[in-house]
Amino acid sequence: MSTQNLKVVATEFPAFRVAPLDRALEAQARAKIDGKTKPFGALGRLECLALQICLAQRTLAPQLTRPALLLFAGDHGATAEGISAYPKDVTWQMVANFLGGGAAINVFCRQHGIEVEVVDAGVDHEFAPCAGLRRAKIAPGTANYLRGPAMTRAQCAAAIGAGAEALRAQARLGTNVVGFGEMGIGNTASASLLMHRLGGVALEDCVGRGTGLDDAGLARKLTVLAAASARRPAALAPLEALAEYGGFEIAMMAGAFLAAAEARMLILVDGFIAGAALLVASRIAPAVTDYCVYTHVSAERGHRRMLELLGGEPLLALELRLGEGSGAALAYPLAQSAVAFVNEMASFASAGVSERG
Repeated sequence: MSTQNLKVVATEFPAFRVAPLDRALEAQARAKIDGKTKPFGALGRLECLALQICLAQRTLAPQLTRPALLLFAGDHGATAEGISAYPKDVTWQMVANFLGGGAAINVFCRQHGIEVEVVDAGVDHEFAPCAGLRRAKIAPGTANYLRGPAMTRAQCAAAIGAGAEALRAQARLGTNVVGFGEMGIGNTASASLLMHRLGGVALEDCVGRGTGLDDAGLARKLTVLAAASARRPAALAPLEALAEYGGFEIAMMAGAFLAAAEARMLILVDGFIAGAALLVASRIAPAVTDYCVYTHVSAERGHRRMLELLGGEPLLALELRLGEGSGAALAYPLAQSAVAFVNEMASFASAGVSERG
């Protein structure tokens, strides 16, 4: 479907059927994990991760196949208000870097055998067709949410649908474990507004330095976001908040989260902006978080509180604040280890090791 058709046709928000984890195998999976040659609970959080993967896949012999990372990119009209330390052009320049294989996320994904697809959700630049690029541009950036809604209802619906379709395309290729990254100058501001309006968290506790604002820049960002929030003082439903303050890359990520959970995939959740997209998705279908692994807590102000809103406990704490899906790629080997010990580690019975008395 062309970009033009997306904007015209998608006037209604897509529906998703996200089922909670199937607990039918839980007792058997716990028994298998507990029966490995180790003291009870000795592998800590890795045991919880292994159980989650077994339940998501409805099997006692889980497999991770064709890991993929979808990297959604979009521009934000509110950058005109001076809310970022970097100019808007950095968005398309970094997309070019991703496509050239030179960014951190490319390095980490190559290291761990993760497929990368860059999705042009709404970058203010025209990219030539190339391998690794999915062209799904809704518009060349959102509108300035200080002056009005960031996107129309139709644009928001189109973005959610396009994100879901990008995920389903990966599923058709055999992917059952996925991470999401993002690129968009100004998108920590959108994420802060979504957290503030949907999570009921004071704006001051949501707004951070993003790409490295100094004190004056941080104060400016907070002032702009407070004014933008005051423009719509009444309570907002999740999709209303997304249309008012989100970015196209955030909306597409929300759709991808929902489609991944619908497909019972294991979802590796990155940082603050991915968390904002998941917050929206979880208010639409709460069971989406059953399939989510919170890969890290970032150095961005508000991320730890975001994790509390989502009910998530991070695997890593590396003081990352890069985005791009970097935390998801770095944590993927832990998911591999969880699957490996379930499938390959000897049991007390098979190894002839005495169990505790």
